[in-house]
Amino acid sequence: MQPTLKTADLRQWIRDVPDFPKPGIIFRDVTPLLANGPAFRATVDHLAAPYRGAVDMVLGIESRGFIFGAAVAYALGAGLAVVRKPGKLPAEKLSAAYDLEYGSDALEIHRDAFGSPTRVLIVDDLLATGGTASAACELVEKLGGEVVACAFVIELTALGGRRRLAPRRVTSLIQY
Repeated sequence: MQPTLKTADLRQWIRDVPDFPKPGIIFRDVTPLLANGPAFRATVDHLAAPYRGAVDMVLGIESRGFIFGAAVAYALGAGLAVVRKPGKLPAEKLSAAYDLEYGSDALEIHRDAFGSPTRVLIVDDLLATGGTASAACELVEKLGGEVVACAFVIELTALGGRRRLAPRRVTSLIQY
């Protein structure tokens, strides 16, 4: 399906929130985009289009990546797996620690999230330093999956996340 809005049109639905979560940070809020049906549909269509027939599973990163990841998985007819913050998954899991632009954290995935070999598209709302996505890639690869690409709605180019994910394919719809 051809997206009705161009990626440049989607920028108008991103709200800038200064000094969140701490002074000096400009938070790129996607909730206005999610609230607009045509903009949300176009975002999902743009995220999914390059990967039709190329993936078996979409991996959504907590928490906004769950929203976009689920919609992209549906659009692709693929399965959905999730990575979560520690202590949120009930079954046996793997963990990966990472640094982000204002702290550190970890992600977990269920050991049985998918079988091997599985072609996986990682989806999240934002690429900043690449720490979160890099940890998600590590978890996919520990489970024997192949990371086909990492796809983001927004990329903060000055923070170098794309370099951290190299040589993996990275796509983003809106760059700041």
